Amino acid sequence: MTKIYNFSAGPAVLDPSVLDATALVAKDFKGQGMSLMEMSHRSTPVMDMVEETESLVRELLKVPDGYHVLFLQGGASLQFSMMPMNLLGDGQTADYTDTGAWSAKAIKEAQLFGNVNVVCSSKESVYNHIPKVLNQTEDAVFLHITSNNTIYGTQWKEFPTPINPDGYLVADMSSDIFSHPIDISKFGLIYAGAQKNMGPAGVTLVIVRGDILGKVDRPIPTMMNYRTHIEKGSMFNTPPVMSIYAVNRTLVWLNDNGGVEAIAKQNEHKAQKLYDEIERHPLFTSPIPVEDRSLMNVPFVFTDEGNEADFLSFCDERGLKTLKGHRSVGGFRASIYNAMPEAGVDALIEAMREYKV
Repeated sequence: MTKIYNFSAGPAVLDPSVLDATALVAKDFKGQGMSLMEMSHRSTPVMDMVEETESLVRELLKVPDGYHVLFLQGGASLQFSMMPMNLLGDGQTADYTDTGAWSAKAIKEAQLFGNVNVVCSSKESVYNHIPKVLNQTEDAVFLHITSNNTIYGTQWKEFPTPINPDGYLVADMSSDIFSHPIDISKFGLIYAGAQKNMGPAGVTLVIVRGDILGKVDRPIPTMMNYRTHIEKGSMFNTPPVMSIYAVNRTLVWLNDNGGVEAIAKQNEHKAQKLYDEIERHPLFTSPIPVEDRSLMNVPFVFTDEGNEADFLSFCDERGLKTLKGHRSVGGFRASIYNAMPEAGVDALIEAMREYKV
């Protein structure tokens, strides 16, 4: 059978060790004679597993004291509203960067809770770059960025600094968290849906600095209040334990392979190989300027008119799956997250070289 390489932007590729471990606990977790899916989330084995997962997050990302690590539900999409509901008071202003479809969705939700100043936007150019000039508000509570734009293949290489000395950064890091080192101390809050680079869908990671909470006057529904989940250790309601376990195994795999620093070098190497081939190849080109190119999601298009369906079929026959670009931009997109082996990138490059129009 042809080796399958899954280039999907999400739900995305997982390391085989994660799949194997998760399959085993689906039947019996830690010799308990029950599936992890059947066990109480308040049982000692499950609570120990969740605590271990939090410890792995803290270790791998070097989370400083004063920050809480939460495992929530609802994906990054729920955080678009939960975050400003907790942080942005009535009449206050937040700065937002508009660098992609998910940024635009976050802006729409934040407008329900306070004033939103869009400090930059690349929408008119179909989000093909990261704007360099930010027109920030002097008293903005926070500055929100989407660190990696999955659809368009752009990525912040240097994080901006809020001009308000009392402000802080907030980031949606769904598609590049754990792919390179981060200085967590620069951020007030980071959120990330798991299904890109961390595990399967179902759980959302939130890292929040404790001192920014409790400063808005509005009533916050119990489930939407970060302090509810902090007080209950992410156990206020039944958490998605299978998804958290898969995150656990993903982080163990990452730790065993040198951690975030080591995987960052691998990601740079994989991405550079693919971008070099796109630049060299007469049939393909990248729509993204070099300085803004994502290391996680690599879009490319035909230099002239070509048959996209034919190339996708050619790749599919070789086990190279889910390479179709997002419907808003067309072309092709190779998502090469942490778990994508270099062999997968090599197989795609070989297919590009073999393809004849």
